[in-house]
Amino acid sequence: MAYDDVILRMGEFGRYQRRIYLLLCLPAIICAFHKLAGVFLGAKMNTRCLLPWEEQNATFYLSPAIMNASYPWDDKIHGLSQCKRRVNLTRLYASNGADEGGGNVGVSNDLARTSSSEGHMTCQEFVFDTSVYKSTTTSEWHLVCDRAWLRAFGDTLFMVGVMIGSILFGGLSDKFGRKPIFFLSLVIQLVGGIFVAIAPEYISYVIFRLIVGSTTSGVFLVAYVIALEMVGPKKRLIAGVGCQLFFTTGYILTAGFAYYITDWRILQIAITLPSFVFLVYWWFIPESARWLLTNGKDQEAKELLQRAARENGIEISSDSLNNLLNENDGSSTPDTKKASLLDLFRYPNLRRKSMLLFFNWLVNSGTYYGLSWNASNLGGNDYINFVISGIVEIPAYTFLIFTLDRWGRKKILCGCMMISGTALLATIFFPPGHWGIVTLAMIGKLAITSSYGAIYIFTAEQFPTVVRNVGLGASSTFARVGGVIAPSVNYLSEIWAPFPLVIFGSCALTGGLVSLLLPETLNKKLPETIQDGELFGLKDKDLKARKEKKHRELQQLDIQQLADLESIKPLKTLENGIHDSKQNG
Repeated sequence: MAYDDVILRMGEFGRYQRRIYLLLCLPAIICAFHKLAGVFLGAKMNTRCLLPWEEQNATFYLSPAIMNASYPWDDKIHGLSQCKRRVNLTRLYASNGADEGGGNVGVSNDLARTSSSEGHMTCQEFVFDTSVYKSTTTSEWHLVCDRAWLRAFGDTLFMVGVMIGSILFGGLSDKFGRKPIFFLSLVIQLVGGIFVAIAPEYISYVIFRLIVGSTTSGVFLVAYVIALEMVGPKKRLIAGVGCQLFFTTGYILTAGFAYYITDWRILQIAITLPSFVFLVYWWFIPESARWLLTNGKDQEAKELLQRAARENGIEISSDSLNNLLNENDGSSTPDTKKASLLDLFRYPNLRRKSMLLFFNWLVNSGTYYGLSWNASNLGGNDYINFVISGIVEIPAYTFLIFTLDRWGRKKILCGCMMISGTALLATIFFPPGHWGIVTLAMIGKLAITSSYGAIYIFTAEQFPTVVRNVGLGASSTFARVGGVIAPSVNYLSEIWAPFPLVIFGSCALTGGLVSLLLPETLNKKLPETIQDGELFGLKDKDLKARKEKKHRELQQLDIQQLADLESIKPLKTLENGIHDSKQNG
């Protein structure tokens, strides 16, 4: 492409690109804050019923005797119920004025483990354990017991916002430019983030979170596109992975903010305010030169490219630049304009590959975000689990840099998904809270992060050029659907603790196996037309079968045409030169 020729001439990743690239990667940290802070904003807190004689500000911890006598045993959580309390025994303690030292522990343990539900009542008011979190949306709006599903609902709506934003801001950036939409998203994110922090009730909280979720697509994806559009073809893999590593940095820093700021409203403000810094980017970040050229703003694009070349120490004259840009002008084929998303489903091989890719995008995204948000369900320290979950992404992305162009895309995708699935399924062999669950979950997270990174490149190389952007957009939509589903899957831990990991593991294992049905793309000529895409990946025997079928169809057509010709009898010509039509009917 002509634009790529200019980039090669001025330097694929020179001083100019490095400077702008660094500035564009930094907002990924803020996007990670907003995408992952929900783990701590709405963290699951230990809770118990408020006992009749307790004040509203009662402390969570009571003596084992009173705890065991006051609350029934819950087999689902392998501990005392957090949603029910005994009626008669609490009255007995109240009438006797028992304090934290009262009661017979042995007798109380036996009473707590009785299975009879007689004498139990559902909690009306709650006491929360504030030893880890001072305040979360869970404690402020009592999102526990029969209201616990609202926590998952809030995260689901956030990901719905991400999905809406990827469609909305992606289209707007193509129409109005990358730069203005980046800043529009940034301003909305800043204002929306503040409104999240001051939300008076849960409904407004989730609505503002949805808006903030949509802006993460506008900020991160638009910055990502600008970054990739200004580097050379050989540097795009490293540039793409680099952006993801900045996101990982934000991932890890989120736990640091949450550890020191245990009030959810203050935490929300703390992760939002850094966005103010990026408003000064307006004077430092240029518009994408590729977008300027595509939209007929040639002069602006040429001036920008010449400035970039000079900063890289390369002089490109106006004539040379014009020659490079005009070299492939008008090279698009008519097929490019006619092709659409429907073409991916009109042909059997393209349809099969598309469905397999869409399924894998859904699984990768759902498993990635499901594991990222599942820190509080693994047992142990939430902060440590979260940090480890972020740290494993560093070797996961680094692994891709050294292996994708050596081992191939298919092997990496299949192998990583199967490793992730196997590790997650193996967690069922450990009791709740065991360190083995955390270890296997982190192995699963590392592997799924690698496969999620690999599928971007693998998918782009599977679709033919004429529908590549459309195919990637559709794939991204399925990824967002996976993210929307993930919080609901995590909520299933309320039914059975290992349930989410079993579901994610089963899906990842299935995705790894079906990816074997996709063709390898490493060192292969990429398909350009719909016909290329349909033939790409077919085995020799399939191609031979198709040719034989086509040959038989042509033979049948020839036979039919011959029969039609033989059925037409020559018309008898009368003496005056007029044909007698009665001969034919």
